[in-house]
Amino acid sequence: MKPIGAFMRQHPWSWSFLAAFLTWAATAAYISGTGGLALASTALSFSTFFVMVGIGQMFVITLGPGNVDLSIPSTITLSAVVSMMVMGGSDAMILTGFLAAIAVGLLVGLFNYGLIRVLSIPPIIATMSSSFLIQSSAIALGRGVKIKPPETLEWISTAKVAGVPILSLCVIALAVVMAIVLNRTVYGRSVTAFGQNTRAARLAGVPIERIRYLTYSLSAVMAAVCGVFLAGFSGGSSLNMGEEYLLASIAVVVIGGSSIAGGNSNVPGVFGAALFLFLLVAMLNTFGAAAGLRLILTGLIIVGVVTFAGGRKESR
Repeated sequence: MKPIGAFMRQHPWSWSFLAAFLTWAATAAYISGTGGLALASTALSFSTFFVMVGIGQMFVITLGPGNVDLSIPSTITLSAVVSMMVMGGSDAMILTGFLAAIAVGLLVGLFNYGLIRVLSIPPIIATMSSSFLIQSSAIALGRGVKIKPPETLEWISTAKVAGVPILSLCVIALAVVMAIVLNRTVYGRSVTAFGQNTRAARLAGVPIERIRYLTYSLSAVMAAVCGVFLAGFSGGSSLNMGEEYLLASIAVVVIGGSSIAGGNSNVPGVFGAALFLFLLVAMLNTFGAAAGLRLILTGLIIVGVVTFAGGRKESR
C-alpha cells in the first residue's frame, strides 16, 4: 500500500476532506455532546448549494486561464425569482417552474457565450457584465414579490433521513454523474483537452467553440437549479440570495484540488471543499473569534489548504 502522504500528493482533492474532518473534529470536541452530529448534518445541508454551483464553475475553470463564470450569483437570483413566480406556491407547478429555471440558465449560458464569441470579450469581463443585466432583470421581476415555495419543494429542500439531508443525497448522486461526465465522456475529455492546450485540442479535432458554449451553459443551468432549491430551503426568493456564491464557487474549485490554470480538475474535491468552507466559519464562530480576526484566519487557513493541495504541476 502506498503511504498516506503519497496518496494525498497524487490526489489533491483528499486535502479538502482532511481539512473538513479536522475542522469538524476540533469544533465537535469544543462543543461536546451530540453537537458534533448536528454540526455535520447542518454542514451537509448548507454545503449542498456550494457543490451545485461549484461543479458548474469547475467545468468553466477547467477550460483554462481567464475562464471563470462571474454571473453565477445573479443567475441564482433570477432563476429563483422566475421559478417561484411560475410555481405560485402550487405543487402542481413544480416541474413547470423547474423547466422555467433551466430555460433561464440556458439563456444566460447562450448570452455569456455570445459576448465571448461574437464580441470577443474576455470571459471574466463578459460574465461580469452579463451579471449586471441578469441581476437587473431579477430586480425588475422580483421587487416586492415574496412568494412562498410549494410545500413539496420546501420539504425536499429541508427534509432529512437519519440526520442526512435528502437534498444532499441527491447532490451526491449528481456529483457522481458529473464525475463520470468529466472523466468518461467525449465532452468531459474535450473540456480537459481544451484547458491543457487549446491549440492542440483544435488541431486534434475538438470542436472548441461548441465545448465552450456547452460549458458556460452547464454552469448557468447548475446555478439556476441551485436557485430553485435555495428558494425552497430559505422560504422564497430574495434579491441578494446569490451574493455569497460568487467567491465561494471559485474557492471550492481551487481548495478542492483543481488547477486554477485549467486542464486538471476533479469533482470529489468540490464536495470536500464545500464542507470545509462551512465548517471553517462554524468553527471560528464557535470559538468566539471576532469578525476581523475571523476573516484573517479564514484567509490564512484557506491559503494553507490550497498550498498543500497544489498537487503536481501540469505541463503545457
